[in-house]
Amino acid sequence: MPEAVIIEVIRTASGKGKPGGGLSAVHPVDLLASVLIDLVARTGISPDIIDDVIGGTVSQVGEQSLNLTRSAVLSAGFPEAIPATTIDRQCGSSQQAVAFAAQAIVAGTHDVVIACGVESMSRVPLGSSTQGADLHGDRLAVRYPEGLVGQGISAELIAARWKLSRTRLDEFSAASHARATQAQDAGHFARELSVVDTPSGPFTRDETIRSSTTVEALSSLQPSFREERYEKRFPQIDWSITPGNSSPLTDGASAALIMSADKAAQLGLRPRARVHSLAVVGSDPLYMLTGVIPATQKVLIKAGLSIDDIDTFEVNEAFAPVPLVFRAETGAPESKVNPWGGAIALGHALGSSGTRLLATMVNYLDATGGRYGLQTMCEGGGMANATIIERL
Repeated sequence: MPEAVIIEVIRTASGKGKPGGGLSAVHPVDLLASVLIDLVARTGISPDIIDDVIGGTVSQVGEQSLNLTRSAVLSAGFPEAIPATTIDRQCGSSQQAVAFAAQAIVAGTHDVVIACGVESMSRVPLGSSTQGADLHGDRLAVRYPEGLVGQGISAELIAARWKLSRTRLDEFSAASHARATQAQDAGHFARELSVVDTPSGPFTRDETIRSSTTVEALSSLQPSFREERYEKRFPQIDWSITPGNSSPLTDGASAALIMSADKAAQLGLRPRARVHSLAVVGSDPLYMLTGVIPATQKVLIKAGLSIDDIDTFEVNEAFAPVPLVFRAETGAPESKVNPWGGAIALGHALGSSGTRLLATMVNYLDATGGRYGLQTMCEGGGMANATIIERL
């Protein structure tokens, strides 16, 4: 059976997802194309050997519509014969792209695939693709008569169920910024960063990291999702989710070159890691952010590994309760979860986040000599992906 290996994985620095952010002047097609060009240049492959390019984007509307990934492939100057598709598994879109790429290689239908993702939240605001739409229809309303909720309310419900205080959430968030600051200052992100040319000059540094963040400063922020209708429905909520303990709106792109081990050997390329095991699960859509727990359990069983075998965990910090509950329920050590900071500091450019986390995880394993990394991502609608890689 062919083995899927990761040759290289890179990302842009994280730009603030608002007008004036470092990447806000760059069209999302150009943003992804920039990373694709860099990925091919770093690995030295000829683009004409690529069997497919699979990209993730969440808000597929406006500038991010009409199969954005195909437009990026053409914008990157790849041969017109190279196909591309754009997928949406919410926040896990580009992590799912990696899974699809690995599955195609293991199945023997492809030899070389790029998995990637992009989101420009400054140009295509969160929620743009759903404005004015009936998202549920009649049958879903029958199954969930009280109505489903957004991720912010889900985060509040999780904090309430697991008795996570506002102080605990803010402490975690401040620690995420501290870890990311330390990693940034030490140059740990240097290898994974792909420079983007912007009208203001080269964009090279994560601008979502706030090195001066303190628990005291975070404590002054007001809750983001408190509404009278939810106060009546969920009296158990203490309203603790704020902009400070949530991931910021972010612009970014990322990409991974994945191929069969035989193809890598044929091309004289040294793989950095192999895709060891994959899992995806559905979970309670009301507590949608907890899917990372069963996804982790499922992928560990598939891999024949235990939590103690994993050297590092990348758990997307959509909101602070997610990694805190993940640690509590899986037993993953605090020191191994997002050791270089997470999305609260490094940003969450939705469609790009899956391959962004993968880039950081591969580089962390290289830097520390670890063997196994586990990445997991909560997703809208109650789903989660989990991926285990093995450093080579």
